[in-house]
This record gives sequence, C-alpha cells and structure tokens, in this order.
Amino acid sequence: MQIPFSQIIGSSLKFSLFDFFGPIIGGLAGSLAGLVTVLAMQVLNWTIHGLAMDVGTLIRFFPMLFAVLYFARRSWLICTVPVLAMVAFWIHPEGRAAWYYALYWLIPVAMYFLADRFLLARALGTTFTAHAVGSILFLYFFNLPSAVWIGLLPIVWKERGLMALGILVSYIAFNFLLSFLQKKLHVSFPFLRLNPKYSLNNH
Repeated sequence: MQIPFSQIIGSSLKFSLFDFFGPIIGGLAGSLAGLVTVLAMQVLNWTIHGLAMDVGTLIRFFPMLFAVLYFARRSWLICTVPVLAMVAFWIHPEGRAAWYYALYWLIPVAMYFLADRFLLARALGTTFTAHAVGSILFLYFFNLPSAVWIGLLPIVWKERGLMALGILVSYIAFNFLLSFLQKKLHVSFPFLRLNPKYSLNNH
C-alpha cells in the first residue's frame, strides 16, 4: 500500500501495488473473508495515515472491494456492477459527452464468460470492474469534465493492462508460495482455496 504505481487523475491520490494483489484475496479466501480482510487492511492503512476524511480518500475504499468480489467469482450478479456504472456514466452530463469512455466496462462483462478458462480474462474483468466503480465515484463526487475522460482513453488500457498482469502474476505467485509452505514446511491453510493448477504439486 505504501508503494505508488500511478497517479489517479483528478486527485492527489495514487494507485499502489496493493491494486495488484488486493483482489486475489477474494480468489484465495472467498468473497466474505476476502472482503473483510481487504477492508481491514484498508482501514488499518487509513488509520496509519491519520484518518483523512476527504472524499477522494474515502471513495478509494470501494473499487477494491468490488474487485475482490469479481475475482472471487461467486455470482454472475457482479456483472451488474459495470453495466450499472455505464448507465450512471451516461446519465451524468459530463459522462454523456464522453459516452464512449464507458464502453471500457463491457470488458468485465465479456471476461466473465472466459474467466474459468483464462486467468488473464479473470484479471482483466477484475481490474475493469474496479475501474468502473472508481470512475463513477470520481465523476459524481468531483464532476470531472468530459475532456478529462476523453483524455484518459489512451491511458486506461495501458494502466489497466498492467494491473491485470500484476493481478495474474500475484495470484500465481501466492498460490505457488502457499502450496510450497503446505507441502515443504507442513504449514496448514484450511481457510484458503488454493488453485491446484498453480500449486507446487504441478511443478
């Protein structure tokens, strides 16, 4: 959380490396445990940094929580999040003037149907769901002009592509590491759902 990745346009906040590995907790621990764990980490980090009450800091809690739910893949209902975000974006005057920006959020809907076969698809859907939630919150709370959203179009795919790769690598690495600890050091993780495809047993 302390290692910045990139600046969030329209605020003084930054994405951090936590955006790479935070969502995978949903895949490892399940939806509920993942949400509780990630929220606890966010609250602890917020407390350490002085409990800032500005809107930008507070709304940063939500995108990661929805990313956890998407990566956990417990229900197709998560697909309603990017769809509703698109509708909300088009309702807003500034969003309507940059309506094609919201088409990015068709990605998590499409990726949902590929996520069981391809981990990268799951990671892409996860990061673009977080992007949809964050964008809508910033649009409505900061009323960012359409020119900003249009200017972000060529940046988003690069930023989210890197985040998807980060999520993919983090998930594989954590699965391998935890399975190593289980097999070699006999450490038990009964509350985790390790993916055997990326475990030590397959190597």
